Amino acid sequence: MNLILLFTTSVVFSQEDLYTSFTIPEDLKQNANAVIRYSSVNIELKSWDNMEVTEKRVITVLNEGGNRNIDAYVGYDNTTKIKDLEVLVFNNFGQEIKKIRKNDFKDVSAVSGGTLYSDSRVKYLEYTPISYPYTIAYTSVVSTSNTAFIQSFMPLDSYYLSVEKSRYTITHPKHLIIRKKEKHLQGLNIEKEESPGKLSYIVKNIKPIKPESYSPLFRNIVPRVLVALNEFSLEGVASKVENWNDFGKWMYHDLIKDTHDLPESTITMIQNLVKDEPTDIDKAKKIYKYVQDKTRYISVQVGIGGWKPFNASEVDKLGYGDCKALTNYTMSLLNAAGVKSNYCVVYGGDDIMSLEEDFASMQGNHVFLNVPNGDENIWLECTSQKVPFGFIADFTDDRDVLVVTPEGGTIIHTKKYNPDESLQTIKGFFSIDNDGSINVKTTISSKGLQYSDKLRLDSETERDLDSHYKERWDYINSISINEMHINNDKNNIEIIEDISFSANSFTKIIGNRMLFTINALNRLTDIPDRYRKRNAPLKIERGFKDVDEVEIKLPVSYKVEALPKDQSIETKFGNYKTKIEVKDEVTLIYKREFTVNDGEFPKEDYTKFREFCKAVLKQDNSKVALIKK
Repeated sequence: MNLILLFTTSVVFSQEDLYTSFTIPEDLKQNANAVIRYSSVNIELKSWDNMEVTEKRVITVLNEGGNRNIDAYVGYDNTTKIKDLEVLVFNNFGQEIKKIRKNDFKDVSAVSGGTLYSDSRVKYLEYTPISYPYTIAYTSVVSTSNTAFIQSFMPLDSYYLSVEKSRYTITHPKHLIIRKKEKHLQGLNIEKEESPGKLSYIVKNIKPIKPESYSPLFRNIVPRVLVALNEFSLEGVASKVENWNDFGKWMYHDLIKDTHDLPESTITMIQNLVKDEPTDIDKAKKIYKYVQDKTRYISVQVGIGGWKPFNASEVDKLGYGDCKALTNYTMSLLNAAGVKSNYCVVYGGDDIMSLEEDFASMQGNHVFLNVPNGDENIWLECTSQKVPFGFIADFTDDRDVLVVTPEGGTIIHTKKYNPDESLQTIKGFFSIDNDGSINVKTTISSKGLQYSDKLRLDSETERDLDSHYKERWDYINSISINEMHINNDKNNIEIIEDISFSANSFTKIIGNRMLFTINALNRLTDIPDRYRKRNAPLKIERGFKDVDEVEIKLPVSYKVEALPKDQSIETKFGNYKTKIEVKDEVTLIYKREFTVNDGEFPKEDYTKFREFCKAVLKQDNSKVALIKK
């Protein structure tokens, strides 16, 4: 009897340890908004088309910023069923204060309002804490016939989050082949078990990571284990995949091939549309414009529709579709014109993220089109009515993607825009009056990544444009925008801005002297954050180049007393140079070039990069001194 009582007391004490913040090690609380006390993911693969996932997680939320780390949600649809779902809430003393069962969770569509229709839904916890810290104990059990997506082991999935203990286990019939890829596990307190039919990891005491400016993507620096089955099921469609070549064959023949069913009338129309075009690229340009004029993007996510495109005949009839449908439709039209193109899978987004080249699995969040052109690949974004033919900057640029062909899949790297291609040129003029006010006229041309940054400008309202330019030149007081004209030259892939504005009190008048900053139109205004101890490498994701030439008319009552010296700064991160020419006694020509190079550098280089930025900012704020005649 005494032994039973002792055991019971031990269990209760252990639970109290887990449910109160008092027992969290100090080094796990430092810089943390929340601490995962215990996490267990148990994946039971019963067969190639039957999987059950049991998750248990105890997380202590230390402050308001940690609420986002609770992650108490689960998705379901026609093939994924929730067998159990529960949350217990504990106060800081480990006392249970609330129990939330499956039917008490919020239940919403899993996709945005831009979706045509969807059978995917999410149950999620909506809980407002009454005090901090508090602890959530989350349990879910989900069964599914989809085994294409196996949850990876990623014990740390957010900044300002630490982990006390995390366990990940996969069990499976011995005849099923599991592939894995381990990333960034070195230096961890980790236990690993790998045997026929079982794969298991346990990690302990992972300290929180603080975000740092100019660092690699979070997912590229934290521990992960990717897992995939060689034989899997997606919405009842069976597949056997060992490499990207197999994956491409499966996608083409099982998901894409039977969707190229254009009506004969559309085929004839397309062939007539391009009959006078001399090259395949000219034909592709005309068809791309036809698609942009005819269709619009809307998400469609129903069953395998998350991966299988709608038939081309449906898009042809309806005039809309998701990225898969519009890409496949464009591909079908090109096929009708005898132009070869390939369906491609990619991680789309501002952050540059590649598919894992050496690990074939269900990856990516977007599709677009590849048109081979000799040694060159042309990439087409089929979901936008605005993007020019062959332009992909800042959404699918500079990353590894899967190109799908009837013969199989191949990983290819998309176009990288070099700094010289991502060019902004300013040709400007401003005059300074005797009272210190200025009048400015400038033409700004932007290409490459800088074109992409400004693509939205030609569809902005006049009010929004006015706000945009006032914010752009917010270092000039009392600015008044007089004229704005935006020209989106899609043929040359160039945005041209013609802007004029005026401002009072641009200069500083002290006695018989006038001071003004010579760089009025394109100053660097931000310096990267300073860190006493830098942890992450320096990552400059994309480079660019600015070339400015501005003519300055001085006030008639003043003459030059002192000019800033010409500057030249050269580093591996980029270059900066300025030159001031005296055209005549009332006219100056200010020339500036500023280049930033992309790349990844050791963390020790961050201070030097920051010093480069500080030097540029200092020179951009150089003053001209005038004195009364």
